[in-house]
Amino acid sequence: MPSVDPVLPLMEELLNSRKYRSLNLPEETVRDLLEQELPRHRNSKEALKAVRHKLHTIVAPYLGDPDYKAMIAELQTAHATGPDMLREICQKILSSHASTRERLQVLDDFYPRLFALTGVPASILDLACGLNPFAWPWMGLPASTAYFAYDIHAPRVAAINAFFQILGLVPLGEVRDVLVRPPQVEADVAFLFKEAHRMEQRQHGCSRPFWQALKVGWLLVSLPAESLSGKFQLADRQHALVSEAIGDAAWPVTELAFGPEIVFCIDKRHDS
Repeated sequence: MPSVDPVLPLMEELLNSRKYRSLNLPEETVRDLLEQELPRHRNSKEALKAVRHKLHTIVAPYLGDPDYKAMIAELQTAHATGPDMLREICQKILSSHASTRERLQVLDDFYPRLFALTGVPASILDLACGLNPFAWPWMGLPASTAYFAYDIHAPRVAAINAFFQILGLVPLGEVRDVLVRPPQVEADVAFLFKEAHRMEQRQHGCSRPFWQALKVGWLLVSLPAESLSGKFQLADRQHALVSEAIGDAAWPVTELAFGPEIVFCIDKRHDS
């Protein structure tokens, strides 16, 4: 008789629950969490509770997402009107989530400073991208850029691909849990913006193998220098995270500060 997979019924229960079924979450994410938690708990009920807690932390930013269909219609109209209108609509989209909203004040300088260091990339991996691809109008990149955007939220990835098509870019957005399956696409630059600390909460120690697996010239890891409320300074904690993740790898790091955000620009071009 074939062996019974103990994870499958729990995975189906979570994916079909009222809270998560509309999000079309990747099975690989839920399976990964269950396989981590089942050995740590006395029974499946306790493991399921722990997974629900982690899953909420991972997907909470997606709950209450915008009407993507209406958003794409706005972007189509804006693109036909001209670049100023397109920027206006993209700014509205970026302002709808805290992680990208915080960056709006420095957006004019953000990508020019990054690319002054890395060189203008011909290919980008945007890992756990969230809404970041909608900052394209500020990146100053040609339409020939290969922009691979990865996220676990299917409706968002579909909207990103529709946006790319409006811009005349190849729609390279993909639903993927990058922590479970790091992309093996070779690229000049990878963005990992305001996610490394959340990944560490999900699975402590995951950053080192994840970063090592990426086949990129530069890995740009941004982390918050303070809490959203501004009450707590986090810079020391983030330096420790990056230092631990790099370990003994010979990767030079350049730090760029953008208000409450630090970007650790990790040079992996001579990665062995």
